[in-house]
Amino acid sequence: MASSTPTSYTKVAIALHWLIALLIFANVAIGLYMESFPKGTPERDNALFFHASFGSLIFMVAVLRWAWRLTHRPPALPAAIPSWQQTASHVLHWTLYILMLVVPLTGYVHRLAGAHPVNFFGLGDLPVFIGKNEPLRLLTDTLHETLVWVLVILIVGHIGAALKHRFVDRDNVLQRMLPT
Repeated sequence: MASSTPTSYTKVAIALHWLIALLIFANVAIGLYMESFPKGTPERDNALFFHASFGSLIFMVAVLRWAWRLTHRPPALPAAIPSWQQTASHVLHWTLYILMLVVPLTGYVHRLAGAHPVNFFGLGDLPVFIGKNEPLRLLTDTLHETLVWVLVILIVGHIGAALKHRFVDRDNVLQRMLPT
């Protein structure tokens, strides 16, 4: 009898995982690069254009990733993994899913609250649903930057856990998310 629980992630889930990972790494690098220039300089504005565009793309891909995850059951963790580690894994994954949406959203609201529409890779402006609001701009600036660092720390932990499964535990947890 076939099991209703898959043993590996779908090709779509794997592609979305690695695409969003690449986009996040790229956008964190662009954000750090952007911060190396004084405000109002062409170099900073150019980096900000790409940072906002990539952030918007991350949000869009994260929505697809959420939809896929909610409609496709992931493989179960091996039974040998202690229950506390399984719980920690589930909490970490759902926190990452939430941050993949909230981090770009705070950046987007920050730009809008500063009266700066977000242009998506030169294709046009994204919808503007709020006007200039300095207190909101300051709040979302702090939230965005703080949540980016939380996301980075959790990603480092996620990578560390994956490497632990591969090289210490020698189980198939990492292989389930590798392209075949």
